[in-house]
Amino acid sequence: MQHSDSFIQTTTAGSLPRTETLIDAYSRRVDGEEVPDFDRLLADGVGEVVAHQREVGLSIPGDGEYGKSMACAVDYGAWWSYIFDRVDGLEIDDRGDAFTADVQSTPGHIRLTGFAHRRDRTVFADAYADPESGIYTKPKKRNPFPKASGPIHYVGQGQVARDLANFRAALDTSGYDDGFITALSPGSAARITNDHYASEEEFIWAWADVLHEEYKAILDAGLTLQIDDPSIAENFDQITPEPSVADYVAFTRTRIEALNHALEGLDQDRVRLHICWGSWHGPHTTDLEFRHLIDLVLEANVGGYSFEAANARHEHEWTVWRDHRLPDGKMILPGVVSHATNVVEHPELVAQRIERFAGLVGRENVIASTDCGLGGRVHPHIAWAKLQSLAEGARIATERLF
Repeated sequence: MQHSDSFIQTTTAGSLPRTETLIDAYSRRVDGEEVPDFDRLLADGVGEVVAHQREVGLSIPGDGEYGKSMACAVDYGAWWSYIFDRVDGLEIDDRGDAFTADVQSTPGHIRLTGFAHRRDRTVFADAYADPESGIYTKPKKRNPFPKASGPIHYVGQGQVARDLANFRAALDTSGYDDGFITALSPGSAARITNDHYASEEEFIWAWADVLHEEYKAILDAGLTLQIDDPSIAENFDQITPEPSVADYVAFTRTRIEALNHALEGLDQDRVRLHICWGSWHGPHTTDLEFRHLIDLVLEANVGGYSFEAANARHEHEWTVWRDHRLPDGKMILPGVVSHATNVVEHPELVAQRIERFAGLVGRENVIASTDCGLGGRVHPHIAWAKLQSLAEGARIATERLF
């Protein structure tokens, strides 16, 4: 990634609000309906979202994750489900909602067999069950997730090529030289049920080989790759009983090692790693502190590190950079506006957040970003207001720092 010696760069963490037209087109496809003009609608949507990022003043745009259906052939209802349509060797698990399988920990060992119910939801069960709480989610039946029933292989060449073509056209039209596209990490992908591979580690490394192909396609197109790996931080909340920090770090290191394997032979300087503690709106009191993860995160062979730094549970953790040296040539992409509140951050607050990090790691090593994707997390009007405030705050910080 390019360092800047003249201004604070700005970007997002991925997902951006979709147009009603595109949402409707995806819904119709999930229902099995033919949408003959889907490719045109998608290309137009990507063009619009990139143009809107130019209008608000962002310097490094994304495609808003518009090419990722989030619902694929079966309505999984998860942000990362796009990958299931791009991988062969999976089938629907006929044992029910396999993605809520129990995850157990014993001293020295953590066994992850799928998503467990979050401990945060157990601690605050009354709030999550109260329709007036603001975090209530109406119970709904979720369709089963897939499982690995055989060797997995990447078959998404056509879909990633479509995404790259749409994004490149949009960048050229809006006058951008570069932009980023997101892709899932091996550790996050491997959270589905494994009925084929001999061990969890073997399964994760198989995902690393599969995802290498998608990573390579994005980088070969001359774009920046953002790898989304919330599993690094948010798995902690989904393991019962709560594991020790040491056991969790050992458990998570396998995921970092698999990621590094997936990046072998690629231009790692053009790769940024995004971690977060989950995008749901809740108390988050069972999150693991960043200070326990930062050494592990810095082991990833990437050019930049994207992390939450604006929400009320993690903003104080900017101080970890006092005690941890950013490796030479690397950059940080701290969130300076949050997806977890409808309050639009004042540009002055955004500037102050940027200046904190610049004072610790160097102004040229900071790209101001969002905590996580904004699409689906806040109202579209609010989301774009936040991005405008992000850009305005970066301009204020630039005046002071440069």
